[in-house]
Amino acid sequence: MTSREAILAVIDVLESRGVPYMLVGSLSSNAYGIARSTKDADFVVELASHSLPDIVRQLGPGFRLDPQISFETITGTTRHVVKVADTSFTIEFFRLSADPHDLERFRRRVRVQLPNREAVVPTAEDVIVTKLRWALFGKRNKDADDVRDVIAVQGDAIDWDYVHRWCDEHGTREKLDEIRRSIPPL
Repeated sequence: MTSREAILAVIDVLESRGVPYMLVGSLSSNAYGIARSTKDADFVVELASHSLPDIVRQLGPGFRLDPQISFETITGTTRHVVKVADTSFTIEFFRLSADPHDLERFRRRVRVQLPNREAVVPTAEDVIVTKLRWALFGKRNKDADDVRDVIAVQGDAIDWDYVHRWCDEHGTREKLDEIRRSIPPL
Protein backbone atom coordinates (compact mmCIF):
# COMPACT_ATOMS: atom_id res chain seq x y z
CA MET A 1 0.00 0.00 0.00
CA THR A 2 1.31 3.45 -0.84
CA SER A 3 1.12 6.41 1.51
CA ARG A 4 -1.47 8.03 -0.78
CA GLU A 5 -3.62 4.88 -0.69
CA ALA A 6 -3.36 4.80 3.11
CA ILE A 7 -4.44 8.44 3.43
CA LEU A 8 -7.38 7.91 1.07
CA ALA A 9 -8.44 4.80 2.98
CA VAL A 10 -8.47 6.74 6.26
CA ILE A 11 -10.48 9.59 4.73
CA ASP A 12 -12.96 7.09 3.27
CA VAL A 13 -13.48 5.35 6.61
CA LEU A 14 -13.80 8.59 8.59
CA GLU A 15 -16.32 9.98 6.12
CA SER A 16 -18.32 6.73 5.87
CA ARG A 17 -18.60 6.64 9.68
CA GLY A 18 -19.48 10.33 9.94
CA VAL A 19 -16.41 11.13 12.05
CA PRO A 20 -15.70 14.89 11.97
CA TYR A 21 -12.03 15.29 10.99
CA MET A 22 -9.45 17.49 9.34
CA LEU A 23 -6.20 16.57 7.67
CA VAL A 24 -3.47 18.67 9.29
CA GLY A 25 0.31 18.78 9.42
CA SER A 26 2.42 18.87 6.29
CA LEU A 27 -0.44 17.67 4.10
CA SER A 28 -2.56 20.69 5.05
CA SER A 29 0.31 23.07 4.35
CA ASN A 30 0.85 21.26 1.03
CA ALA A 31 -2.74 22.20 0.12
CA TYR A 32 -1.89 25.91 0.38
CA GLY A 33 1.85 26.14 -0.11
CA ILE A 34 4.62 24.18 -1.75
CA ALA A 35 4.31 20.41 -1.54
CA ARG A 36 6.92 18.49 0.38
CA SER A 37 7.22 14.83 1.24
CA THR A 38 6.26 13.51 4.63
CA LYS A 39 6.54 10.27 6.57
CA ASP A 40 3.09 10.56 8.15
CA ALA A 41 -0.42 11.88 7.76
CA ASP A 42 -1.91 13.78 10.68
CA PHE A 43 -5.63 13.93 11.39
CA VAL A 44 -7.50 15.84 14.08
CA VAL A 45 -10.65 13.90 14.90
CA GLU A 46 -13.69 14.49 17.05
CA LEU A 47 -14.45 10.95 18.10
CA ALA A 48 -17.42 11.55 20.46
CA SER A 49 -19.26 8.22 20.19
CA HIS A 50 -16.79 6.72 17.73
CA SER A 51 -14.08 4.27 18.77
CA LEU A 52 -10.59 4.61 17.31
CA PRO A 53 -9.94 0.84 17.57
CA ASP A 54 -13.17 0.25 15.58
CA ILE A 55 -12.03 2.74 12.94
CA VAL A 56 -8.66 1.00 12.63
CA ARG A 57 -10.37 -2.41 12.40
CA GLN A 58 -12.49 -1.09 9.55
CA LEU A 59 -9.32 0.07 7.78
CA GLY A 60 -8.26 -3.56 7.65
CA PRO A 61 -5.19 -5.68 8.34
CA GLY A 62 -2.82 -3.25 6.63
CA PHE A 63 -3.21 -0.86 9.57
CA ARG A 64 -2.12 -1.46 13.16
CA LEU A 65 -2.94 0.81 16.10
CA ASP A 66 0.04 1.30 18.40
CA PRO A 67 -1.26 0.70 21.95
CA GLN A 68 1.02 3.42 23.35
CA ILE A 69 -0.80 6.78 23.53
CA SER A 70 1.30 9.93 23.68
CA PHE A 71 0.55 13.45 24.84
CA GLU A 72 0.85 16.47 22.54
CA THR A 73 2.00 19.37 24.69
CA ILE A 74 1.10 22.43 22.60
CA THR A 75 -2.67 21.82 22.52
CA GLY A 76 -2.81 19.37 25.42
CA THR A 77 -4.37 16.50 23.52
CA THR A 78 -3.62 12.83 22.94
CA ARG A 79 -1.92 11.34 19.91
CA HIS A 80 -2.56 7.83 18.58
CA VAL A 81 -0.26 6.30 15.97
CA VAL A 82 -1.41 3.83 13.34
CA LYS A 83 1.31 1.99 11.46
CA VAL A 84 0.78 1.15 7.80
CA ALA A 85 1.98 -2.41 7.05
CA ASP A 86 5.10 -2.93 4.98
CA THR A 87 5.98 0.79 5.02
CA SER A 88 7.56 3.31 7.34
CA PHE A 89 4.50 5.55 6.82
CA THR A 90 2.23 6.25 9.80
CA ILE A 91 -1.16 7.81 10.37
CA GLU A 92 -1.40 9.99 13.47
CA PHE A 93 -4.75 10.76 15.07
CA PHE A 94 -4.93 13.74 17.41
CA ARG A 95 -8.12 14.07 19.41
CA LEU A 96 -9.73 17.49 19.13
CA SER A 97 -8.57 19.36 22.21
CA ALA A 98 -10.14 22.09 24.33
CA ASP A 99 -7.43 24.54 23.20
CA PRO A 100 -9.27 27.67 21.96
CA HIS A 101 -7.44 27.82 18.63
CA ASP A 102 -7.77 24.07 18.08
CA LEU A 103 -11.54 24.43 18.51
CA GLU A 104 -11.68 27.50 16.26
CA ARG A 105 -9.67 25.96 13.42
CA PHE A 106 -11.84 22.83 13.61
CA ARG A 107 -14.98 24.95 13.37
CA ARG A 108 -13.54 26.83 10.36
CA ARG A 109 -12.24 23.77 8.48
CA VAL A 110 -12.97 23.57 4.76
CA ARG A 111 -13.29 20.92 2.06
CA VAL A 112 -10.61 21.26 -0.64
CA GLN A 113 -9.64 19.34 -3.72
CA LEU A 114 -6.46 17.35 -3.26
CA PRO A 115 -4.95 15.15 -5.97
CA ASN A 116 -7.52 12.40 -6.70
CA ARG A 117 -9.80 13.35 -3.80
CA GLU A 118 -11.54 15.96 -1.71
CA ALA A 119 -10.60 16.21 1.95
CA VAL A 120 -11.28 18.45 4.93
CA VAL A 121 -8.40 20.69 6.01
CA PRO A 122 -7.93 23.80 8.14
CA THR A 123 -8.01 27.18 6.40
CA ALA A 124 -4.71 28.64 5.17
CA GLU A 125 -4.80 31.09 8.08
CA ASP A 126 -5.20 28.29 10.61
CA VAL A 127 -2.35 26.33 9.00
CA ILE A 128 -0.15 29.41 9.48
CA VAL A 129 -1.21 29.92 13.11
CA THR A 130 -0.72 26.26 14.04
CA LYS A 131 2.59 25.87 12.22
CA LEU A 132 3.91 29.01 13.92
CA ARG A 133 3.15 27.51 17.34
CA TRP A 134 5.03 24.36 16.37
CA ALA A 135 7.90 26.36 14.87
CA LEU A 136 8.34 28.47 17.99
CA PHE A 137 7.53 26.07 20.80
CA GLY A 138 8.38 22.77 19.11
CA LYS A 139 11.56 24.24 17.61
CA ARG A 140 10.82 22.62 14.23
CA ASN A 141 12.39 24.36 11.22
CA LYS A 142 10.17 22.50 8.75
CA ASP A 143 7.13 24.22 10.29
CA ALA A 144 8.66 27.67 9.74
CA ASP A 145 9.41 26.62 6.16
CA ASP A 146 5.79 25.51 5.72
CA VAL A 147 4.57 28.89 7.03
CA ARG A 148 6.89 30.71 4.62
CA ASP A 149 5.64 28.60 1.70
CA VAL A 150 1.95 29.09 2.53
CA ILE A 151 2.42 32.86 2.84
CA ALA A 152 4.45 33.03 -0.38
CA VAL A 153 1.80 31.12 -2.34
CA GLN A 154 -1.36 32.58 -0.76
CA GLY A 155 -0.13 36.19 -0.51
CA ASP A 156 -2.95 38.73 -0.33
CA ALA A 157 -5.64 36.03 0.04
CA ILE A 158 -4.67 35.61 3.72
CA ASP A 159 -6.89 37.20 6.37
CA TRP A 160 -4.07 38.91 8.26
CA ASP A 161 -6.32 40.34 10.99
CA TYR A 162 -7.31 36.77 11.95
CA VAL A 163 -3.70 35.53 11.84
CA HIS A 164 -2.42 38.51 13.86
CA ARG A 165 -5.08 38.03 16.54
CA TRP A 166 -4.04 34.43 17.19
CA CYS A 167 -0.31 35.15 16.86
CA ASP A 168 -0.62 37.93 19.43
CA GLU A 169 -2.47 35.54 21.74
CA HIS A 170 0.08 32.74 21.28
CA GLY A 171 3.18 34.90 21.41
CA THR A 172 4.19 33.97 17.86
CA ARG A 173 3.81 37.39 16.22
CA GLU A 174 7.55 38.09 16.24
CA LYS A 175 8.21 34.74 14.50
CA LEU A 176 5.49 35.53 11.93
CA ASP A 177 6.99 38.96 11.21
CA GLU A 178 10.46 37.42 10.87
CA ILE A 179 9.18 34.87 8.36
CA ARG A 180 7.25 37.49 6.38
CA ARG A 181 10.36 39.67 6.14
CA SER A 182 12.31 36.70 4.74
CA ILE A 183 10.00 36.34 1.73
CA PRO A 184 11.31 38.30 -1.25
CA PRO A 185 8.79 40.61 -2.95
CA LEU A 186 7.33 39.42 -6.24
